[in-house]
Amino acid sequence: MDAVSRLDAAVVTCRACPRLVAWREEVGRVKRRAFRDWEYWARPVSGFGPPDAPLVIVGLAPAAHGGNRTGRVFTGDPSGDVLYPALHAVGLASRPTATHPGDGMELFGVRITVPVHCAPPANRPTTTERDTCRPWLARELRLLRPDLRAIIVLGGFAWQALLPVLLAAGWQLPRPRPAFGHGAHVVLGDVRGDRRVHLLGCYHPSQRNTSTGRLTPAMLRDVLWHGAAIAGLPHGQGRGGRAG
Repeated sequence: MDAVSRLDAAVVTCRACPRLVAWREEVGRVKRRAFRDWEYWARPVSGFGPPDAPLVIVGLAPAAHGGNRTGRVFTGDPSGDVLYPALHAVGLASRPTATHPGDGMELFGVRITVPVHCAPPANRPTTTERDTCRPWLARELRLLRPDLRAIIVLGGFAWQALLPVLLAAGWQLPRPRPAFGHGAHVVLGDVRGDRRVHLLGCYHPSQRNTSTGRLTPAMLRDVLWHGAAIAGLPHGQGRGGRAG
């Protein structure tokens, strides 16, 4: 088992945040009517994707009836129904739909993770919960660092959660700190000056953002294509389809 897989196995045992533990388990007991026959995962949800990915996507947290139900990030919820088709269209995923672990989904050169690994009530983690969960993200990015070239950040919460992690990991942040925005692009050097990582902002593919047109599938595909091209992935060499 590689180091990232060991980290993933440790993440799912965490019970550090009492409110999140109580909520994720209550959701798993009560369930949603459409999923009453499911046995909910109801535990922390680890990152998903290869351990040597040069491209990382950082979201917010598992959805109560999505990742908290299926056990895989962005799987079985409306946000995933937007994200995975876009990844597939750019050539970064093996299929456009994500329903459950074991469905055949494979990611190519990209890993998806979150700063908060448990489903929060109303999709709103507290700052204390965010900070308590931070060491998991820090450890994950340290393990990914040798191959890491680009990070796509989905939403302002993830952006603010990620910046302290990057700073602690030795990446240099400009002053003032870069602000989140869709299409934001910041290049960070490390303290030794021999490495760079590209930080790209993208609106979160939440149902609210996609239903209002704030984020369209084309906008999302464009950011994914940009990140894949920066990361040197052959799948990102052609807009709207696979290459390589």
